Amino acid sequence: MQNKIRIQILATWCGLIFLCIGLVWVLPSGAPTKEMVFKLDQFIDPETCGACHDEIMAQWQNSMHHLSHKDPVYTRVAKFYLQGLTEAGHITEAESCVKCHTPVGYVTGFPKKVSDEFSQIEGIAAQGIQCDYCHVAVDITKMYNNGLVLSPGQGEDAPGIKYGPFDDTEPEFHDAAFSKLHTDSKICGTCHDVKHVAFGTDLETTYTEWENGPYNSPDPEKHVSCQGCHMYQRPGVPATGSTPRPENPGSATPDAKQRPHIFTHYFVGANSGLPQMFSDKEKSAMAVARLRHAAEISLEMEKENTARVVVSNTGAGHSLPTGLADMRQVWIELTLTDKDGNIVYQTGVLDKNNELPENTVIFNTIFGDGKGNPVINIAKAKEILSDTRIPVGKSASRLFALNPAPRRGYTLTARLLYRSMPQKILNQLPGEPLGPLPVVEMAAVRKEF
Repeated sequence: MQNKIRIQILATWCGLIFLCIGLVWVLPSGAPTKEMVFKLDQFIDPETCGACHDEIMAQWQNSMHHLSHKDPVYTRVAKFYLQGLTEAGHITEAESCVKCHTPVGYVTGFPKKVSDEFSQIEGIAAQGIQCDYCHVAVDITKMYNNGLVLSPGQGEDAPGIKYGPFDDTEPEFHDAAFSKLHTDSKICGTCHDVKHVAFGTDLETTYTEWENGPYNSPDPEKHVSCQGCHMYQRPGVPATGSTPRPENPGSATPDAKQRPHIFTHYFVGANSGLPQMFSDKEKSAMAVARLRHAAEISLEMEKENTARVVVSNTGAGHSLPTGLADMRQVWIELTLTDKDGNIVYQTGVLDKNNELPENTVIFNTIFGDGKGNPVINIAKAKEILSDTRIPVGKSASRLFALNPAPRRGYTLTARLLYRSMPQKILNQLPGEPLGPLPVVEMAAVRKEF
C-alpha cells in the first residue's frame, strides 16, 4: 500500500516537472510578464530607428520625451530634494523619479534610483522616453507610476515586434503589429499620473483630469485622446482644444504608404525653456504657441476700486496647470498705470530675484505634511492642502482691490503668465545658477478709463 502511494506521489511530481518544461517551451523567451528585468542590448538605439523614420526622429529630438533625463532642472532639483531626508517614505519617493524620466535605464537595472550617478548611465538609457520603449509596450498593470508592460526584442539582430497605430505595415527591419493601446490615452496616463510611492498622495493627475473631462466623451465625434492634441501639433498648428487640429498627411518612412495622418512626435508640452537650453528654437516656439491657445482672460470693474479677473481654461484637455502642479506657475499679473504711464498699483510682478511675491494670485496645488503644514518638497507630501487649478472647460474668478482707484486716463492691464518652475526653488540649488526660466504670456486684456 505504501509503495503504491509512493508511486502515485512520484508520478504526480514527474507530471508537474514535465508541465513546467512544456510551459518553458510554449512561452517565448520575450513574452511579457508584469515583473521583468531586461538587458540594455535588447533595446534599439533611437539613431537606428531614425535611419528609416527620419522625420519622426527629427521631431522627437530635443522634445520633452527625448530630454526627460537630460533636463538640468529635473536632474538638479531631484538630487537637491534628496538632501536632508531621514524618513523612509520621503526617501523612497525622492528616489523614484527615474521610473519615468529614464525608463529604459530603470528596467535594465541602472539607474534604479535618483541617487545613482547619472554620469554613469550607459548609451541609450540616457535618451529619455524613446522609440524602443513606447513601441514595445503591450499592456498596463496600473494607471500611474509607469505601469507599462514591455516586450522588447533581442537587439538589432532580432528586433522583434514594434507596435503602433497601423494594421497594414510591412517594415523590413522589424516586425510590426497594430496596437489599440497606442491609440488610447492610457498609454500616456501610465506616466502622466503619479502617486507618492509611500503615502499614495496624488502628485500628478494629468490623465485623470482628462479622463474626468469633456474630451473623454463616449461620442466618437467628440472624443479627443491625448494623442488627438499632442500628436497633431506641429509648427504653425498648436492643436489645442481652442484651435483646429488638422490631420498631418504623409508617410512614416520615405518609401512607406501615404496616409491621411501620421502622428507627430514633437512632445513639447508647455515647456519653452528646455528646448531653448538645447538651442531648439522651433520647439520652444511651439510650446509658447500651445500656451497662448490654452486660456482666455477677461477683466471687469465690480466697483470703482474693485476689479474682477476671470480666467477660462479653453484649450487644455486637462487642468490648468497640469503635471507637477505645485511646481508649475500660472498666475495673474495686474498693473494699473496713470495717464503718464507711471505704475500706481501692481500685483503678481516678479521681484529682483525673479521670485513671485507671497500675495500673488496663482493657480496651483499645495501639498502638506499630514499635519496641515505646507511642504515644498513633494517627497514629504502626505496630503493635498489646496488645489486652485482650473479644470477642463471651467473658469476661475478673482477680485482685486485697487489702491488707488482708477481715474480718467488710467489703464488697467491683466496678464495670465506661465512658468514651469518657481525661481525660488532654483535659487536654492548649490553650484552654478540655473535660470531664470522663461515667463510666457498666455493671455492679456486691457481696460482704459
